Amino acid sequence: MRWSEGDFQILLSRYSPAWHRVGKIGPGLMMGYLPYCLWAPNCLPTLYYTIIPSLCLLKGISLFPEVTSPWFIPFGYVIFGKYAYSLAEHLRSGGTVLGWWNDQRMRLYKRTSSYLFAIIDTMVKLLGFSETAFVITSKVAEGVAQRYEQETMEFGPASPMFTILTALALLNLACFLGMALKGVVSGGAGFSGSMSLQVILCAVLTVINVPVYHGILRKDEGKMPISTTVASIVIAVSACTIFVSF
Repeated sequence: MRWSEGDFQILLSRYSPAWHRVGKIGPGLMMGYLPYCLWAPNCLPTLYYTIIPSLCLLKGISLFPEVTSPWFIPFGYVIFGKYAYSLAEHLRSGGTVLGWWNDQRMRLYKRTSSYLFAIIDTMVKLLGFSETAFVITSKVAEGVAQRYEQETMEFGPASPMFTILTALALLNLACFLGMALKGVVSGGAGFSGSMSLQVILCAVLTVINVPVYHGILRKDEGKMPISTTVASIVIAVSACTIFVSF
């Protein structure tokens, strides 16, 4: 959060690489700096794609072209090209497929939690409602280190960031199960090829959040706090109910 917030503040300052020393540094160098400054704003499109397509899937609203349509080609090209190149780059650097998958998970979690709070905190400070402060992070305890070595995701104390992560995970799980139940009851009626991409997206978001579901069911000290789970269930159920009722 501190990194993304600081980079976003640089973007909005007089020393932003978007306009500082224009003509003195090349476009390539400017484009090299800007992705870091745009970490925080990147939470907005990520939140959209983790919420809206799944809710529309639950209600039966198609957002993307059918697979057989030529308009599907740009979507397929961007999705396949981005993740194929990312996986190839990760493997070429000595990583594994599992490591790449975990990296995609952490990118999603950062964009929907710390980056979101970074942009909110920055805007609050720009409006004069808060002052810049350095937040001290907690140290790693022995039990946490052991769970880290076991590759078990740590949650522990309640945090608004965990509430967002859990609510999004439960929302996508509810939408996916709701879509599947509707398909079974209706015998597949009402499902069109144009919703294939939404089904895949919702399924991937459900699978990638398995550590969150595991954290909810765990019994150790690193489990998801009960208060966070309850609040997230209320948020997810309310979002699904309100969206479907309209």
